[in-house]
Amino acid sequence: MALSKNDRRTRIRFRVRKTISGSEQRPRLAVFRSNNEIYAQLIDDVNGKTITAASSRDKDIDASKVTKVEVAKLVGKSIAEKAVKAGVEQISFDRGGYLYHGRIKSLAEGAREGGLKF
Repeated sequence: MALSKNDRRTRIRFRVRKTISGSEQRPRLAVFRSNNEIYAQLIDDVNGKTITAASSRDKDIDASKVTKVEVAKLVGKSIAEKAVKAGVEQISFDRGGYLYHGRIKSLAEGAREGGLKF
């Protein structure tokens, strides 16, 4: 029997998490995408702490009436801005089992434009 879409994504997510881990110097940029929103957070897996987070529900991003792909790019720029302020420049990108296209790719490009290196 074929896997459901969510089961397939969960398998990919765990497979990726076996190799990607975040530290204080190089945290993990974890992405979650729902049908309407997109969330990103920088995580230090060694200490188990979230360094900073950004989402499409933030007031400055939520007020802009643009497409979901453009919103994802704004979230990427926002998380990059917060990360640079926290003293982080190098990150590991954790796409969360989603394919690297559309909103996930847009978020990554926004983060790169904001000054993050991965």
